[in-house]
Amino acid sequence: MVVQRQEEMKATPSRASGILLHPTSLPGFGGIGTIGRNACDFVKILERSGTRLWQMLPLGPTGYGDSPYAALSAFAGNPLLIDLELLVDQELLRRSDLALPPMNPQAVDFGTVIPVKTQLLRKAFETFRISGSQTIGRELESFVRDNAFWLDDFTLFVALKDEHHGAPWTDWESELRRRDAKALSRARERLQRDIELQQFVQFLFFRQWQGLKRHANEHGISIVGDMPIFVAHDSADVWARQDLFELDDRGQTTVVAGVPPDYFSRTGQRWGNPHYRWSAMQADGYAWWLQRMRMMIETVDIIRLDHFRGFAAAWAIPGTDATAERGEWRPAPGMELFSTFSSSLGDLPLIAEDLGVITPDVLELRDRFHLPGMKILQFAFGSDAFNENLPHNLERPVVVYTGTHDNDTTLGWFSSIGLPERTRVCRYTHTDGREIGWDLIRLGIASVADMAFAPLQDVLGLGSSARMNLPGRADGNWTWRFTWDALTDTFVERLLELNRTFGRTTK
Repeated sequence: MVVQRQEEMKATPSRASGILLHPTSLPGFGGIGTIGRNACDFVKILERSGTRLWQMLPLGPTGYGDSPYAALSAFAGNPLLIDLELLVDQELLRRSDLALPPMNPQAVDFGTVIPVKTQLLRKAFETFRISGSQTIGRELESFVRDNAFWLDDFTLFVALKDEHHGAPWTDWESELRRRDAKALSRARERLQRDIELQQFVQFLFFRQWQGLKRHANEHGISIVGDMPIFVAHDSADVWARQDLFELDDRGQTTVVAGVPPDYFSRTGQRWGNPHYRWSAMQADGYAWWLQRMRMMIETVDIIRLDHFRGFAAAWAIPGTDATAERGEWRPAPGMELFSTFSSSLGDLPLIAEDLGVITPDVLELRDRFHLPGMKILQFAFGSDAFNENLPHNLERPVVVYTGTHDNDTTLGWFSSIGLPERTRVCRYTHTDGREIGWDLIRLGIASVADMAFAPLQDVLGLGSSARMNLPGRADGNWTWRFTWDALTDTFVERLLELNRTFGRTTK
């Protein structure tokens, strides 16, 4: 009921263009974009523009910091993305329930949105318990049964986390932290109503997601999902399978993931995710990874593998270090893992995010499985004509971006670079740079790349204030939203003209 089966998936579009936009950035009611009506309206805009790909950030439930790359589960959906107005149509909420105070239409205030949405989802659950339809009840039972392999642990985890006022699982009582069977049984009995609430919320998310994905596919749009290589320490995944992660006997991380000093940060990035205990994963045939990948390919059409280089080797930082400056590259069994994917799941529609410190073993892994890598046009002008990110140097298979969620907007980037680099940009694009976002969009769409993406911020010509994420910044990320009046017909027509001119649409 929840997801489209692998054999029904569309083939990866050839020579297509796409827009990078997370659903939270959509316009609409309730202070945050959702996967409901406004998402379906955005699909129609993509169709009109000849754009065939919609790339999103990870869809999991966010925790502290609101980052989609630090979700409470690698399998669950984010309740904040549920469209409350659709619940009114299903008579799970009343229209009067949605009489909320005005919220910022151009930025997500998570501190306001989270408690409001949590309360209304609980109200919808209570309505369902009292007077819910039998059809929804049967669908819910089927959902719970089919997804028990992750849902059982996740719902108990969230219920326990709420009982402990949001404290991380490492701060819970030792018998819960260690997952003592009797303690877990008592907790399931004690928290049965809260567990059922979380089951219902996840059911609502995937029911709405299925509707959006079906709508997108029917309109010729493929959804590009994003799978972070690592999972959050404070997550149901790590709590439930502590044997699969590098933890001490109290559940604390011994080493954490990140990247060494680079373009984004002089002290590197300390993400804080635990490293995998690969030997334990090898011992059971990578069962957890197979479950995760199968769930992804049943949820989206194409998967972007975030931090792909970590499948060859990942930066391991001592757990007590505050920065990522000290560390070592720890090898990972990527060849064996991807061979397992191939033998169990067949050919997968993957994009390898191969940015950062890329070594021969990373390239060998990517090329062995014929995965397209990524090139970023904002990185193309810092050197000479042989820069590998320049369009005339691209070699297929490859996916090109003006910038990603981690980059500044193209206008913000262009405003911040020095005169020599700016001169190279204008010489290469043969423009004066006044519409630099569109100049780079044209470069990407005109290139030989199999797929060419631009964040919506570049389509709209927005500056740094519209940036989605600044790596290393603790707060203030992931909040940007747009309004419908900003996305004019002129922008749609310009995209359509480019897609027609360079063979990325049949419209």
